[in-house]
Amino acid sequence: MKLLIYSHFFAPSVGGVETLVLSLARGLAGLRAASGDPQFEITLVTQTQADKFDDRSLPFRVVRQPTLVQLWHVIRASHVVHVAGPALVPLILGLLARRPEVVEHHGFQAICPNGQLLIEPAARPCPGHFMAGRHGECLRCNGGLGWFAARKLWLLTFVRRFLCRRVSSNITPTTWLGGLVQLPRVAAIPHGLEFVAAPVEYPAPASRSPVIAFQGRLVTTKGVGILFEAARILLAENRKFELLVIGDGPERASLERLSEVAPLAGQVRFAGRLSGAELHAAFARTSVVVVPSLAGEVFGLVVAENMLRGLPVVASDLGAFVEVLGEGGLTFPTGDAAALAEALRRLLDDPALATQLAERARQRALEFCDFRGMLEAHARVYHQARS
Repeated sequence: MKLLIYSHFFAPSVGGVETLVLSLARGLAGLRAASGDPQFEITLVTQTQADKFDDRSLPFRVVRQPTLVQLWHVIRASHVVHVAGPALVPLILGLLARRPEVVEHHGFQAICPNGQLLIEPAARPCPGHFMAGRHGECLRCNGGLGWFAARKLWLLTFVRRFLCRRVSSNITPTTWLGGLVQLPRVAAIPHGLEFVAAPVEYPAPASRSPVIAFQGRLVTTKGVGILFEAARILLAENRKFELLVIGDGPERASLERLSEVAPLAGQVRFAGRLSGAELHAAFARTSVVVVPSLAGEVFGLVVAENMLRGLPVVASDLGAFVEVLGEGGLTFPTGDAAALAEALRRLLDDPALATQLAERARQRALEFCDFRGMLEAHARVYHQARS
């Protein structure tokens, strides 16, 4: 089967969608039929420039920044079109070309004009104004972008929903998201983790101060400010710990300034973006991972990856996190710093509970994020779409 995967963003750009699309395409390229032949001939189309990335190292063809005519021809030459997120141009062309289309939802673009389910500029989770028909709230939420941009985002959400209603399948990484999008032919397929990392040795040596770690892009929606507030509460109790912030982003400078004010001063270390052995070494010292996101999460790769490392995870109670964690971690009400401090207090004061959660987390991740199972589920969707 000739499969076209369209992803607006792709390597060498760094992000969750890029990671997931690369992993999926690479895995599908390795699937074999009973005869030993590849099940899929994959072409990946993206608007991301290659820069120094070597596309020849990948087991599939990559087409970057095609013209409209080139994209039309690639779609026409495919049996099934997989679109990572409801991107308008490939969906419209696929509809015109009468090709079966599959949309994999990596965000909330089909139910929220800003794609984050976040009320701006207050940075509060949105209760779902667009789907409830409270469109004035949507326009006010995005009003900071200007009159024209706010209305454009609002109108395009209707277009995305129109197109998604006509595709062969809408794939969501969680059942929770599938319920939110309210679209026909939804298939919930959890993201599989391609590389099963060896678990870190847990707990970390007792001779060290506890390390509370955050990993993610440093933007407002990731909730680092909530973690800082919780840390202040714990430090006021004369608790000793280190706060480790792994990642980078546009909010790093402002967060570093906040960390220099008492009582956080001297307790926070910014490690920047880590990978490979450096990342493993950082987590080998970690006592608990906190994922305090405010919105914008449809799965939670950081949650799943650290569960797989065998670390206890405390996450905000966003629907996706609750589903991924299962019984493998603790949650707290989104945006509630006092509740986060209480959850951390429980784990720091009860090493047996922390160890139990770490063991549950790894087992849950191995079962829920099975990579082979994810590939086979996608393959079934593609074959059904073509039949």
